[in-house]
Amino acid sequence: MSDFDPADVDALLAQELSGFDPHSRHGGSAPIGGLVTNWRELTADEAAERWNALRTWVEWFTVRYNIPISVVPTCWWKHSHLVEELSALHTAHVAAFDSSDAGFGPIGWHERLAIATPRLARAYGGGCNNGHKPAKPRTWTDVTDEQEWTAWASQGHAQ
Repeated sequence: MSDFDPADVDALLAQELSGFDPHSRHGGSAPIGGLVTNWRELTADEAAERWNALRTWVEWFTVRYNIPISVVPTCWWKHSHLVEELSALHTAHVAAFDSSDAGFGPIGWHERLAIATPRLARAYGGGCNNGHKPAKPRTWTDVTDEQEWTAWASQGHAQ
């Protein structure tokens, strides 16, 4: 005789569906298995964990895929463009290889990698072969004529 009890199945189903609203269109937007890092809004409490996770992945990624130093230099973390590209690839990689993926994630990730590789090369641009050379950051200090801006922003420009 079986130990199957329909009440157990009903209880398990009720537990799994608790809080589920089939009419709700407000699901989470985080990728499956991944954690998106918005570096611009990263708090000090989150920083060490996120940076260390990205570093571990970048070191694995550059070795596994034989990414040359001319594309991802050893000072990659000092190049904000590279951080953004590598972070996006890391998030996509985690999601693509999540155990809940139906099997298409890995090929999708490799397709994204092929598209991202030229962006990686452009994001760095070279120059750190003999030590890190910081890029001259763009600045908005004293470049906008505030009077001209106010006049422009206070009018419609639908034409």
